[in-house]
Amino acid sequence: MKYLYLPLILGLLSCGGGGDSASAPAPTEPPPPPPITDDPDTACDDTTSEVNWQALLSENCELLSQYGLFIDPAIPTRDPRQPGELYQLTTALFSDYASKYRFLFLPPGDQMAYHDTETFDMPVGTVLVKTFALPYDTALSGDDNERLIETRLLIHREAGWVALPYLWQGTDAEFTPAGTLVAHQMTHQDETLSFNYEVPSQPQCKMCHQLSDGTTARFSPIGIKARLLNRPGHSGANQLNAWVADGRLDRAPAEIPTAADLYDTAASLTERAKGYLDINCAHCHRAEGFASISGLRLGYFVDHTTMEYGICKQPPGYDGGAAGLDYDIVPGNGAESILPYRMEHLEPKDKMPPVGRAVVHDDAVELIRRWIDTLDPALGTCS
Repeated sequence: MKYLYLPLILGLLSCGGGGDSASAPAPTEPPPPPPITDDPDTACDDTTSEVNWQALLSENCELLSQYGLFIDPAIPTRDPRQPGELYQLTTALFSDYASKYRFLFLPPGDQMAYHDTETFDMPVGTVLVKTFALPYDTALSGDDNERLIETRLLIHREAGWVALPYLWQGTDAEFTPAGTLVAHQMTHQDETLSFNYEVPSQPQCKMCHQLSDGTTARFSPIGIKARLLNRPGHSGANQLNAWVADGRLDRAPAEIPTAADLYDTAASLTERAKGYLDINCAHCHRAEGFASISGLRLGYFVDHTTMEYGICKQPPGYDGGAAGLDYDIVPGNGAESILPYRMEHLEPKDKMPPVGRAVVHDDAVELIRRWIDTLDPALGTCS
């Protein structure tokens, strides 16, 4: 390791590593140098002006720059090397108000296979890159108002998808498989928020990305879905149509549903609520997801007027919190519904999602509660 980072060290110690260095006696002479070995070069050591595909497909490099993904390795928010492509979602998962910069790298000559409802089928060699930058003031934008925190890679290797978290240290990012906490302070609506942002460990990535049918498990990206990509891209053209035109995607139907953003006032309240719950919750709250045992299904195409979506449904294994609430959604009464209650809490017992946020997304809590208030009480009898 070329860098020392206190939260990372503390995180490793909490997992059982390390020891009490103060109790060790001081050496009387320098230790002998390590033996000289014929350690072969790795693909990570290759230096070219192109993407390092060999390293991406075979090795977990120590530094993000060794993959050659960006023209300027110190700026992971723009200018990807070819064939990298910036893409944006119609609505994004909330991560402590972080800005996210997403890039798709497809092996030259390969393409994705379209799917109406699920993640597109992506060929071996596909790399998804997402950089997180925390603002110092949520009311401002621009590079000067942001602090680079982490870059996550999802790489489709021969054996399947692998998640690699990289922590930013100055002008490069270091592979951090154990995850860590990063202290940050920001201004939000005239309030100072001080919190520890969580860079996930590799095992934690499975909580959101792993799907299981009870027999076999598979790792799957989340954001590469039609409903989340059906919007103009950086060129101004619809992203899906542009990908079909340049050969990145095999097809795109003329009519594609769109998951609405929380702040899209042109969309209905129901569309905004369902879009938010889909991107923030549905990857766990589905039959194959981490929260499958809950019975709550929050996918975009699930009928939101049914018990499956939470109407008058009691969650197994949850006591309703300090408020003693009984049902996930009480139609017509957001204040008595568990869903927004858990969104506005940070205690591990109550917090939802259980990972990925250290602050409350107040606007989302307010919108979900308001949406529940508009639901017809006749949808179900909660008693």
